[in-house]
Amino acid sequence: MASSGGPILVQKFGGTSLSDSARLSNCADRVAQAVGAGHRVVVVVSAMGKTTDQLVELAHSLGSNPDPRAVDLLLATGELASTAMMTIALKNRGISAVPLGGREAGIRTDQSHGRARILDIESTRLHDLINEGCVPVVAGFQGVSPIGEVTTIGRGGSDTTAVALAAALGAGSSGGGCEIHTDVDGIHTADPRIIPKARRLSEIGSEEMLELAAVGAGVIQERAVIFARRFNVPLRVLHSQKPGPGTLVLRETSSMERNSVVGCALRRELGRVGISGLQRGHHGQAVIFSALADAGVMVDDIVQTDGDGGISLAFTVEHAALAEARDVVRAAIDRMAPGDDSIGVDVEIGLAKVSAVGSGMRSSIGVAGRMFQALSLAEIPILNITTSEIRISCLVPQDRGDAALAVVHEAFGLDRDPQDGPILGLADQEQE
Repeated sequence: MASSGGPILVQKFGGTSLSDSARLSNCADRVAQAVGAGHRVVVVVSAMGKTTDQLVELAHSLGSNPDPRAVDLLLATGELASTAMMTIALKNRGISAVPLGGREAGIRTDQSHGRARILDIESTRLHDLINEGCVPVVAGFQGVSPIGEVTTIGRGGSDTTAVALAAALGAGSSGGGCEIHTDVDGIHTADPRIIPKARRLSEIGSEEMLELAAVGAGVIQERAVIFARRFNVPLRVLHSQKPGPGTLVLRETSSMERNSVVGCALRRELGRVGISGLQRGHHGQAVIFSALADAGVMVDDIVQTDGDGGISLAFTVEHAALAEARDVVRAAIDRMAPGDDSIGVDVEIGLAKVSAVGSGMRSSIGVAGRMFQALSLAEIPILNITTSEIRISCLVPQDRGDAALAVVHEAFGLDRDPQDGPILGLADQEQE
C-alpha cells in the first residue's frame, strides 16, 4: 500500500478504455501497479464506451429541447456507473478504494449546465483518503453548483477533472502528476488514423499542446492543458491497454526552438456564418458576439473586412452549432437594426481546417510560405487563413481535409526523427 508521503498521481481513464470488462480490468491493473510503486493514487473515470452518446440520444427522444438540469443529472449517471465498476475491480485486487461523485469529491462549479466551469475543489476529504492509503475513484465530467445541483463540464470534461484534481492536491509538488490513459499511445505529429507515418512525440510543450488541442487534436481537452500549464502539473498521455512511455506535456521542452513545426491537426465538419453590410461605428461586432456568448455558441476563427458596402464579418463554428449560430446572429441583428434588410446573413457548410503548430515559428522564416506552397501544389484551395504566434491554420473544403493534413505533414517532414537534425522552414533551407 502507498505510504502517506508518496507522490500523488491522478490517473484518468477514458470511455474507450473502459468500454468492456476486459479493458476496465486492464485499467485497474494500471492503478494497482501505481499503488504498488508507492504512489498515492486518485482515479478519474469517464463513462463507459458510448454511454454518454446514448444518454444524450435518450434525452432528446422525448423532445428536441430537454431541460438542461435534467440532462446534466442524466449524463452524470454514466460516470457514476464507471466509478462503481472501477471500485469493484480495485477491491478485487486487494486495493482499498472509495467511489465518489463530483459532489463528494468536492468539485464546485458555476451554474452553467452542460458547460460548467470549475470554480474550486474542496480537497480535504480526498487528502484524508489518500493519506489513509485509500484510492478515491472520482466520477469525471461533473461537479455541483452553488445551489447544490449536479452540473457537467462539457465533452472531454473528465480530462479537465483529472488535471484540476491534480492541481488541487499538489500532485506536481509532491513529485507526481497526472496521467491521461486513452486509446492512443501518446501525442503524435498528426492523427495516426489519417497519417499512418505520424510519429509519437516523447514530449511536447504545453503551449504547443494547447494550440493542437484547440485546432482539432482530440487526445486531450484544451481546458485540461490550460489547467496543467497554469498550475504546473506534469501531464503524461499513455495508452491504457499497452505499455509504453507515452508523451510528456511540459511547460517547456528542450526541442521547443529546434523545429519550426512539431505537429499538425485537422478539424472536420465546420460551417461558416457570413455577415455583410454592417454599418461602421454601430458596435455591431459587440452586439453579435455578445449574443453568441450568451447563447453558449463556441466561435472559432473570426475574420473582418471593410469595404464600400460596410463591414463584413465571417466566423466558423462546428456544424452541430451552425443553425443555432445563424439564428442567434439574425435575432441580434433584428434587435440592433429593426427592419433593416440591408444586413445579410449567409451560411456555408462543408469546411475543414488544417493547422500547423510549433513554438519554433517565432524564430523561423518562411513557414507560412512553405505550407501555402504545399497546399497549392496539391491543388487544395485555401478558403481562409488565420494565425497565432505558433500556429498557421487554413480553411479548406471538407472533402479535401484528409489530403490537406497529409500534404502539410509531409511538407514539414514530420515523419522524420528529430534526432536526424532540425526540420527547417523554407527560407532557412534556402539560406543554407
